[in-house]
Amino acid sequence: MFAIIETGGKQYRVCVGDVLDIERIDAEPGATVNLKVLMTGEGESIVTGAAAEAKTVNATVVRQFRAPKVIVFKYKAKKNVRKKQGHRQYYTRVKIDAIV
Repeated sequence: MFAIIETGGKQYRVCVGDVLDIERIDAEPGATVNLKVLMTGEGESIVTGAAAEAKTVNATVVRQFRAPKVIVFKYKAKKNVRKKQGHRQYYTRVKIDAIV
């Protein structure tokens, strides 16, 4: 059985036992969170709409972390204009426990 969930403005296809990195959610490691379901499926049967929204995906927070730094460097040729920025995104690693 699989489910399509939505979190952090993105959609993910998950199965029980999957571990994935999602946009940061406020939860301590070890806490259980419920994720919004858009669609579920098993074999040839697909459930969408209100019937799928009635279901939930239970996940356990494994850890909170930050991704490696991404360097953004902008410049204008021949104008001596340079701008260097760095960014580190916050993520939450979750393990999918059940699709209920």
